[in-house]
Amino acid sequence: MIGLLAERSPGLLKTLREHDPEFVLLDGTLAECDRVGDSRADYSAKHRRHGVNVQVVTDPAGEALWISPALPGRTHDLTAARTHRIIRICERQGVQILADRAYQGAGPWVTTGLKRPPGGELTLTQRTVNRALAAARAPVERGMARLKSWQIFRRSRISPNRMTVITKAVLTLERQR
Repeated sequence: MIGLLAERSPGLLKTLREHDPEFVLLDGTLAECDRVGDSRADYSAKHRRHGVNVQVVTDPAGEALWISPALPGRTHDLTAARTHRIIRICERQGVQILADRAYQGAGPWVTTGLKRPPGGELTLTQRTVNRALAAARAPVERGMARLKSWQIFRRSRISPNRMTVITKAVLTLERQR
């Protein structure tokens, strides 16, 4: 059944063409796994857990449009976005991306918050821009929380190698709501 649901999951390009959003929100998460495939690759030092990195693209309202295939847990969010060609596909479709600071340096199509300069402070204008961006990105956090309501993303009892099929099946079910 999971395989059948996964087959119905659309790709990112098809999804962007169907929905034609003005902009999308991008975020990554660690889907925990208690079974360890390659223990070094699946271990996220940031989260101090084993799991897989999953990138989620949502519309401005926070509804999941696309969930990426799973990568090892230690993969950085920007590396994962580049691996899945999320930025390139959105750029070709003319869809702006709003993301958190983990995606800094991704290019002109990705809008991220500003980091404080070393030994300095952000100006009032820069802080205002960061607050506005955080407010615009709030729906992606709600969308991520909705995905985390699926127990499979909080504590998976399967091999990390099966998480790609699981994420596609979850996307299909989420889009049916």
